[in-house]
Amino acid sequence: MNRRDLFTAAAGATLLPALAGVSRAGTVSGDTVPTGSLEVVAEFYGPGPSGIAVTPDNRIFVGFPRHAENHRKATLAELKGDVLVPYPDKALSLPSSASPDHRLISIHGMTTDSKGRLWAIDDGKIVGQPIAPGAAKVIGIDPATDKLIASIVLKAPAMRPDSHMNDLRVDLTHGALGTAYVADSSFGTSPALVVVDIATGRQRRVLADHPSIQAEKGFLTVLDGRPLRYDPKNPTFPIGGVDSITLSPDSTRLYYSPLTSRRLYSIPTALLSNFDATEEQLAAGVTDHGEKVMTDGMATDAQGRIYLTASEHDSIMRWLPEDGTIEVVARDPRIVWPDGIFVTANHVYCTLGQWNRLAGFNGGKDLRQPPYLLMRAPITPPIREDQR
Repeated sequence: MNRRDLFTAAAGATLLPALAGVSRAGTVSGDTVPTGSLEVVAEFYGPGPSGIAVTPDNRIFVGFPRHAENHRKATLAELKGDVLVPYPDKALSLPSSASPDHRLISIHGMTTDSKGRLWAIDDGKIVGQPIAPGAAKVIGIDPATDKLIASIVLKAPAMRPDSHMNDLRVDLTHGALGTAYVADSSFGTSPALVVVDIATGRQRRVLADHPSIQAEKGFLTVLDGRPLRYDPKNPTFPIGGVDSITLSPDSTRLYYSPLTSRRLYSIPTALLSNFDATEEQLAAGVTDHGEKVMTDGMATDAQGRIYLTASEHDSIMRWLPEDGTIEVVARDPRIVWPDGIFVTANHVYCTLGQWNRLAGFNGGKDLRQPPYLLMRAPITPPIREDQR
């Protein structure tokens, strides 16, 4: 009798004969079993990717921020085959001596509007340096001409010295030229939503003191098998307030969630875009949709389903608006800190930056393992033509 049988017998249990063809070692966790179909779109051996956007004609754009790594490559690039091309051109995307308000510093979150135009948030941050005046801005580019259509510098009091302008969505149903909603997750402990009127550049900081915006105290996560507790003074994983944001298909609601949280919230865009709305009115308009998974990115398909990056589970998941059910779209051990996410009619794209493995979270040792991946999974069932 082996040690396992001796232990079982000592416990008074009945020993069952091993089933034919089944190992006596027992079963394994479902977390280790890949789910769904995952395709590698690109491998990056330079800086880590963050933002991702795909235009209706399938042009792919990727952002490479400099707030964690002061690299000399393009901060915004178009993926053409296997080649990254600085976008919209080298003068804007590569490091230069131009003033911060006349070049791209650190492109982070990206999206497209309902007209298929590209929008990005430049967080303006270079690692180890303060954010220079003019560096943080909302950028709009028309892929039809590859020209800037907007460059709106974010300023105080909407902008703070410790701001981390992380992601954005653009709503063309409010404002003369639309309204941008920016998630400032904060490099410190001062998160907020920032609302920007694209036509006028008017901007304001809202809901900074609301619980739906804040990181959850005592938050516990498990990443790469390590239990990690939220500690804003000594972070051991990427942390922060409001981060993941996405619009409903008709732009009537903005959904959002803090990075250090598992709850999903939303607010009507008619209220959020109203510069006359008070903080009390905004707070009263927030809806708590309950618990989801920890997310760094969210994206909505034409059916209103919200796709979630699920770092704790090496997965991309999907939240259903009818009843809050969460489905697994893809699970794979290569999904290490899924970050930027974008949904087309047929696929969900995701960048894998491995940000939880940065040296700053791991005692000074960089645990990232290039290549960094851009992956996609098919949407099942695919979105019908009449739902796009």
